[in-house]
Amino acid sequence: MISKSFSALLAAITLALSVHAQAAVWSQCGGTLTSFNKGWTGETTCAAGSVCTVLSSSYSQCVPGTGASSTPSATSSSPAPSASSTCAPNSPPSSAGKLRFAGVNISGFDFGCGTDGTCNASGAWPPLTQYYGLDGAGQMKHFVEDDGFNVFRLPVGWQFLTNGVATGDIDEDNFTEYDALVQACLDTGASCIVDVHNYARFNGKIIGQGGPANDAFAALWSSIAAKYADNDKIIFGIMNEPHDVPDINLWAESVQAAVTAIRNAGATSQLILLPGNNWTSAETFVSNGSADALNKVTNPDGSITGLIFDVHKYLDFDNSGTNAECTTNNIDNAWAPLAQWLRCNGRQAFNTETGGGNVASCEQFMCEQVAFQKANSDVFLGYVGWAAGNFYNGYVLSEVPTQNADGTWTDQPLVAQCLAPNANA
Repeated sequence: MISKSFSALLAAITLALSVHAQAAVWSQCGGTLTSFNKGWTGETTCAAGSVCTVLSSSYSQCVPGTGASSTPSATSSSPAPSASSTCAPNSPPSSAGKLRFAGVNISGFDFGCGTDGTCNASGAWPPLTQYYGLDGAGQMKHFVEDDGFNVFRLPVGWQFLTNGVATGDIDEDNFTEYDALVQACLDTGASCIVDVHNYARFNGKIIGQGGPANDAFAALWSSIAAKYADNDKIIFGIMNEPHDVPDINLWAESVQAAVTAIRNAGATSQLILLPGNNWTSAETFVSNGSADALNKVTNPDGSITGLIFDVHKYLDFDNSGTNAECTTNNIDNAWAPLAQWLRCNGRQAFNTETGGGNVASCEQFMCEQVAFQKANSDVFLGYVGWAAGNFYNGYVLSEVPTQNADGTWTDQPLVAQCLAPNANA
């Protein structure tokens, strides 16, 4: 017969083990007892105050909510938002689960641009064979027809478009080269993001805050928008990765000037992407004030129709997109809190730059990130991987497909396993 003291000790040990075996809030959960998460050997239950919730056929997560922790089922709801938010917890509607966009960045016209907004126009390298670049047109055709992608982001330096001048006067020779890439994109049937890749600067000086005036920035966008005003497949990416911008409210005024110029140029129906501070980080979009400041940007008629927040997030340890290994799926620290804010404010965001190395850790975490965004597609429009185009295959985040002798293409592992819609559908 076991003594009372030994029984108490055994109970304490059992309790400790059971607590240890619970996954933390926003952590992955699941187990082999369910048809979901096959191969998962980690915790099967969640810490108090959260429930193991299915996000996809390969990923479940401990979502804050009432009720006991449980093994997920096929009818589990998608994640509720952070309990720390001032908005009541909510979850995506039953219609969520399919993203509107999935695509790839086609880089080349951004070559020669530094993070200080210094872009050497002669450093641009069109990713088109007629300009001695890689076959960007063939890449996009393959991505659409074989992988199911439907959007491409086409970064370009302000200096290339105007031949080095901080005005809105387009250099027609340079624009003809850039437009050749845009037309190759449009020929695939995909949507095409025209992305000015200057980090909120021109030659080291911040737009509207010591650098080019808002009028010059607006003139640039008026000229670009006039070129594509009649094409609903064009998406306007106002600016790539603003960072270290001193006054976020003044930056919102610069964004407002661009939005007004685009709409007044006749591009009244296209999506416009509004970028925040801190490299457009999804993780700090709310905390650094970008969300509140950009939430005030409107169309000339006062509406917010077609105005989408532009966010980025890489999966390496320092969020730089320079390391092969991935360390996070970004869900608990970025996507779940942002989804909460977006729902509470009736807004949407587009993850136009994300990526990782072609290694197992990135395949795991990227698949989880994509699954979460799909489960929350009411607030997230989609994702665009970085990057193909003129990058060489040895580039740490290369998504450049290899063309075989028979004319077929072979994708990089991360594209094949996680990013291609035909693979993750």
